[in-house]
Amino acid sequence: MAGTPEHEKADPEHVRSFPSTIGGIVYLGVLAAALAGLGIVVFGHWRVGIIVLAAGVGAASLGRAVLRTKDAGMLAVRSRWFDVVLLALTAGALWILAVTVPGE
Repeated sequence: MAGTPEHEKADPEHVRSFPSTIGGIVYLGVLAAALAGLGIVVFGHWRVGIIVLAAGVGAASLGRAVLRTKDAGMLAVRSRWFDVVLLALTAGALWILAVTVPGE
């Protein structure tokens, strides 16, 4: 099979069921924070849920800034600093939204 890594060619039944990079673990943490934040929003506490979501996106930004591209896993989409800036701006915008919108 073209494009298949050598270790998968040798053992086709070997299926990896865990993240292979530190970035994969960070990504799962960010995903958990996003799901928790959205769950909190669904139950009516939108401000707290958006802050949790912002914290998760901020953690993704920090993880992408600290980890090498090789170790970043699914956190690496574009160049490192583009990813970091975009994630940090998104986290900041979510946080500002949560603390400035009047309501409740």
